Amino acid sequence: MQILDPSHEEGAEGFVPAARLAALEGATVGVISNGKEGTRGFFSAFEKELMERYGVGQVVLRTKANYSAPAEAALMDEVKRWHALVAGVGD
Repeated sequence: MQILDPSHEEGAEGFVPAARLAALEGATVGVISNGKEGTRGFFSAFEKELMERYGVGQVVLRTKANYSAPAEAALMDEVKRWHALVAGVGD
C-alpha cells in the first residue's frame, strides 16, 4: 500500500493567492459546481445568501461537464470576468 500526500510543497513559493476583495457588495461571484447531485440545492441557497446578506451584484452558477476532470478551457476563460470564485464539491 502506498499513501500519497496531496499537498503541493515543492514549488509552492511560485503560487501567489489572489488579492482579497474589500467587500462583496456589487461584485460578480462565480460558483463552479462539480455537478453532483448534492450541489444543486446547496448552491441555490448559497446564491440567495450572497445576494441578500452580502449584497453581491450577480452570482454566476456554472457546472463542469465532467465532475472528475478539470474545468473546461471556455469556463476558465469566463472566470476571468468574475470578481470572486467559489469551487464546490458535493455528493
